Amino acid sequence: MLELRDLHSYYGRSHVIQGISLQVGRGEGVGLVGHNGVGKTTTLKSIMGLGPRTQGHIAFAGRELRGLPVHARARRGLGFVPDSEAVFPTMTVEENIRTGAFLRARGDQQVCLDTAYELFPVLGERRNQLAGTLSGGQQKMLALARGLALRPQLILVDEPSEGLMPINVDLIARALRRAVEEGTGVLVVDASFHLLKAVCTRLYVMKRGVITGEHRLDEFATADQLVATYLKGED
Repeated sequence: MLELRDLHSYYGRSHVIQGISLQVGRGEGVGLVGHNGVGKTTTLKSIMGLGPRTQGHIAFAGRELRGLPVHARARRGLGFVPDSEAVFPTMTVEENIRTGAFLRARGDQQVCLDTAYELFPVLGERRNQLAGTLSGGQQKMLALARGLALRPQLILVDEPSEGLMPINVDLIARALRRAVEEGTGVLVVDASFHLLKAVCTRLYVMKRGVITGEHRLDEFATADQLVATYLKGED
């Protein structure tokens, strides 16, 4: 579904991503982990066409994406949930979700809303509330619900569990797991071992703009094993 080959990304003269390659299959959950500042978010933005200048190949469903604007990538079935400022604050919860479902037929839009409220009941309770008045955790849920309403073939998700209580991490993990089970590819940047184990079968480790390892999640029984083996390797 997604293949990066020798991808390089630049902010001005800063060479942030230095020749990475990775793959995500249809209906596969894949994690991208590493210290803060190693290029994980830049990788997702490069795939979506947001911000950095890129070189190399970004193939999605067998077609090259480089050179396409963001909206064209979305129309091809690529979704993105950023880690911050991810909702329209002056629109209601329901209006936010409808913006994600705008490419769907009207009847299908209602199905998207019903699914969102099933996955995240608090959003149903607050459907007429302005998104900017929600808590940080509720805004994370809303951003993901809106991203999934597009029904993308593959969704990129940046730090969905950051700052959330465990019960809300469970809801986010369940929503992503359901997307995978329904055939959506998921590439997620996150530090939650619980979420990664629930959603992903493989993960890539990044250090200083390069990928240093690819591993199966079932290699790790605990979060400490993952952290000790990979995330503490370099300062």
